[in-house]
Amino acid sequence: MIAFDQVCKRYPSGHEALSELSFELAAGEMAFVTGHSGAGKSTLLKLVALLERPSRGQITVGGQNLNRTQRRGIPGVRRGIGMVFQEHRLLLDRSVFDNVALPLVIAGVARDEIGKRVRAALDKVGLLAREQAQPAVLSTGEQQRIGIARAIVTKPPLLIADEPTGNLDPQLSAEIMALFGQFQQVGTTVLIASHDLALIKRMGKRVLVLDHGKLIDDFRPQASA
Repeated sequence: MIAFDQVCKRYPSGHEALSELSFELAAGEMAFVTGHSGAGKSTLLKLVALLERPSRGQITVGGQNLNRTQRRGIPGVRRGIGMVFQEHRLLLDRSVFDNVALPLVIAGVARDEIGKRVRAALDKVGLLAREQAQPAVLSTGEQQRIGIARAIVTKPPLLIADEPTGNLDPQLSAEIMALFGQFQQVGTTVLIASHDLALIKRMGKRVLVLDHGKLIDDFRPQASA
């Protein structure tokens, strides 16, 4: 599903965020990317989503070489990727339903189908009853669940998340991670950047460890599902 081959990312300032990074993530696999602040976790995810371009090396996502993807092809790549962010990025002047529906509206999905998909996504994250609520009245954990529902409403084969539990208490963090685990169980490929080592360990999944842009460990637990 994802393949990095000797990928480097150097910014105009001269800072090299990633250096000679190589790894492969199989379809349906769940993995975490961890490391110190500034290790390159967010940059890695931005490269997967074509929010950034590599300075050197090859990146393949879903069999497509991202290096050869021209600007007009970027939206097509992103439609196959659900993205979850720490800060939610919800539209506060729209209802929960409208926030989750947004990717489907952009894609031109029929109104009846939008209703079915949005309610199915909200049901999966346990917030079907809040579809007409405004995001501002929801708790931080509920807002993050809405962000996840929006990311999965298009049924993407790949789900990426950047510090999705960074603002949550331990119990809510565990619940959010369990949701990601459920998506993997139905065949979604999941890649999560997180610094929460205790939570990552409890998940029992593959862990890629970055240090100053270099991959220093690729831990695969024996009991990985």
